[in-house]
Amino acid sequence: MNCEKGGFLRGSLSLPIETLYPALPTLYNLAKACGIKTVIWYCDLTHHLWLLTWDGELCNSPKKDNAKRVLDIGTGTGIWALDFAEEHPEAQVIGVDLSPIQPGFVPPNCSFEVDDVEKEWTWSKPFDFIFVRSMIASFSDWPDILAKAYKNLEPGGYIELHDHQLPLKCQDGTMTDDFKPYQWNNMLIEATNKIGRPINVPYKFKQMLEDAGFVDIEERIVKWPFNDWPKDSKLREIGHWTNETALAGVEAVSMALFTRVLGWEPAEATVFCAEVRNAHKTKAVHAYYDVYGVWARKPEKKDDEKST
Repeated sequence: MNCEKGGFLRGSLSLPIETLYPALPTLYNLAKACGIKTVIWYCDLTHHLWLLTWDGELCNSPKKDNAKRVLDIGTGTGIWALDFAEEHPEAQVIGVDLSPIQPGFVPPNCSFEVDDVEKEWTWSKPFDFIFVRSMIASFSDWPDILAKAYKNLEPGGYIELHDHQLPLKCQDGTMTDDFKPYQWNNMLIEATNKIGRPINVPYKFKQMLEDAGFVDIEERIVKWPFNDWPKDSKLREIGHWTNETALAGVEAVSMALFTRVLGWEPAEATVFCAEVRNAHKTKAVHAYYDVYGVWARKPEKKDDEKST
């Protein structure tokens, strides 16, 4: 079961297959099917993986220290927003999501809203920091989302994007094209491309931010080993948690996409998911995901004046 934002199709789908959306694993539907405790457990697990990735930091941009008004897009259970609000009591943090599964008891400087960010944004005051994590396959038009973010940031404000890039990579030849997790990645890419919500977009983040008008763009690319094969202790720990999330989430991410988009039989998809989980345990394949952290600043008026 996969219950965080990563890999989920969470927006309203513009599909010829109108029956697809109810079967997709939104957080709300998964909470109803699996129980809210399971959803919270998974979101905690993936949040821990991100903290390991960035050495305990919630974010990387300069606004991690002095933000005043923060928007967390696709907040899920709200764990990032809650942590940021606790670390920064001077900041007002708003988490927004399609799924109403956030806790009711929150710090006074944190609030949650149920809304669709693919539609018109109606916040009356601009933000100085917008955070987007694990939202691949969620949006049909990333440039439009970034344009809205740009419009709703105050001059000098920052946006930061975190996500992992599919498919798996390997540098030492131990992964072949018939490796099941690699095939799984490519099936997800094919299916999400077909429904117009691509999953392999993080490598485009930097260029899209530049196209949207942002400046001072910084990009960090690190690795998530697909399991705990590395000798390096940090990478081995990250790989352990990457593997845990994958083992828990293969079927929840895949079944609707494979059966309703790619045309697989349910039994065929179930067997394939089992093969993916089994292959995910091998230490002989030294595969990894590229993970992107990209942040950028909206120019201040003096920046615009210098460029003219």
